[in-house]
Amino acid sequence: MNSIFNPEKIKFTEKITVFIKKDILLVIALTLAIVSSFFSMPKLEYIDFKVLVLLFNLMLIVAAFKRLKVLDCFATSLLSKCTSHRSICFTLIFLTFFSSMIVTNDVALITFVPLTLVIGKKIKINPFKIIIFQTIAANLGSSLTPMGNPQNLFIYSFFKVSPLEFFKITIPLVVLSTLFLIAIIFKSKNKPYSFTVETIKISNLKEFAIYLILLLIILLSVFHVIDYKITFIFTISTVFFLNKKLFKLVDYSLLLTFICFFIFIGNISSMDYIKNIMETILSSSKSTYFSSIIVSQGISNVPATMLISGFTPYYKELLLGVNIGGLGTLIASLASVISYKLYIKEYPESSKYFLKSFTLYNLCGLLILVPLIYFINKI
Repeated sequence: MNSIFNPEKIKFTEKITVFIKKDILLVIALTLAIVSSFFSMPKLEYIDFKVLVLLFNLMLIVAAFKRLKVLDCFATSLLSKCTSHRSICFTLIFLTFFSSMIVTNDVALITFVPLTLVIGKKIKINPFKIIIFQTIAANLGSSLTPMGNPQNLFIYSFFKVSPLEFFKITIPLVVLSTLFLIAIIFKSKNKPYSFTVETIKISNLKEFAIYLILLLIILLSVFHVIDYKITFIFTISTVFFLNKKLFKLVDYSLLLTFICFFIFIGNISSMDYIKNIMETILSSSKSTYFSSIIVSQGISNVPATMLISGFTPYYKELLLGVNIGGLGTLIASLASVISYKLYIKEYPESSKYFLKSFTLYNLCGLLILVPLIYFINKI
């Protein structure tokens, strides 16, 4: 009887539960990889090491920028000039929108949502709407560039899309997204506000300059100007000498999740029965576009991308579908979960209202963007 209530066993169980809750996507990906490996032999060639290396490089630079408070510096300097509700909205939402194009939607939200919560307390408002709009901005703004979010980087590498072709696909979506964000900002009431915000300075300008140059080199490797292997060696060498602690800040669970999905997709792609079914479902540009939007609602757009990519040649429709598909449900983009968790930590009593409003605005975005992008691109 005593062994049943062993404190060590209880602690171990609690740790497992916390791990599952924290990295549910990794747990699902790992399970799928293991189960599918019983039916098909996994191969090393299934893993796209280029995507993993590019992600790793970008994560290191983003970690450096966070430590140096680069984004916080720009944000506080702009917010100090704001004198109304609308100007605050514009600043916070479009800071998130444009920064997500470089540092990814996740990092943009992790950086700017806490700042929004602080500003909300200063001007004595519940900032749930601003945070919802920031989340939409991060998910749509990140769609512009290959490095804006993981699904873009995967599609860009997997289908060997040229930089010019990539931007031809994403620019119309981002233009429409900008207009949509401006419209919902102007729809909100405008009030004058007076507040002070602590000015944050970049902690080490010399290091910032080095990391900025390193970011440019990494971007050149993303756009095929420099070999990604050379950039990888140069990046880890530079970070090792400047600040080894940055290696601890890399999201290794995301990299491992990608590896597991690579194995799972590779395994099921080699099963003729499943392959034939999936290729039949995704046999047209139209079905790829709508399937990627629908599947994203249930499993989020990153795994949806990796699942669909192995069975369709229509990368343009997949790229558009999974980025628009980041709108909708809370889990359609895992970046949205970040905003939700940060908000309910400060306002736990408003969680249901936040979800209701979040879903309403996201559905509005879907209803507007899905048909417009469909007809503009003649899918």
